[in-house]
Amino acid sequence: MGLLTTMKSLPLAYNKDMQEDKEPVFDTYNTILGSLHIFAGMLESVKVHKEKMHDATINDFSNATELADYLATKGVPFRTAHGIVGKLVLHGIKTHQSLQDMPLSELQEAAPQIQEDVYQELTSEAAVERRTSLGGTAVTNVNKEVARAKAIIKTHQ
Repeated sequence: MGLLTTMKSLPLAYNKDMQEDKEPVFDTYNTILGSLHIFAGMLESVKVHKEKMHDATINDFSNATELADYLATKGVPFRTAHGIVGKLVLHGIKTHQSLQDMPLSELQEAAPQIQEDVYQELTSEAAVERRTSLGGTAVTNVNKEVARAKAIIKTHQ
C-alpha cells in the first residue's frame, strides 16, 4: 500500500524519477521470504484432525453467508438477506443455537422464503462444494490445484 500511495496520481514520466519506491519493494520481498520459511516449517509438522475440523464448523456461524446466498436465490435482495441473517445469528448467539439447529418455523419468521431445503444448504460440505470459481474450495478445484502444484514441484526437482 505504501508503494501504491507513493506512485498514485503521479504526472506522466515522473515515475522514472522515483527514489522512494524501492524500499517498500525490498521490505515486501523480505517479509514474503520469511513467511515462506515459516510456512514450510509448519507444513513439515502439521497434523490434520479431520473430525475436529469438521466438528468446529458445525456449531458456529460460518454458514451465515450460505443462508444469505440462499435467500438471494429465493429473490430476496442480498442487502436485505444480509440483515435477516444478521438478526438470525444474533438470535442464535442469544439462544445458543446454530443456524442449522433453528426450527424451520423460527427461520421462516425471519424470512418466509426459507423452506425445508435450507438445511442441506447450511451444511459445511455444501458450503465448500459451492465455491467452484478459480481458487475456490470445491474438492475438484482443490484437486486441480494440488495436481498443478505437484507438477510445478516436479519440474523444479
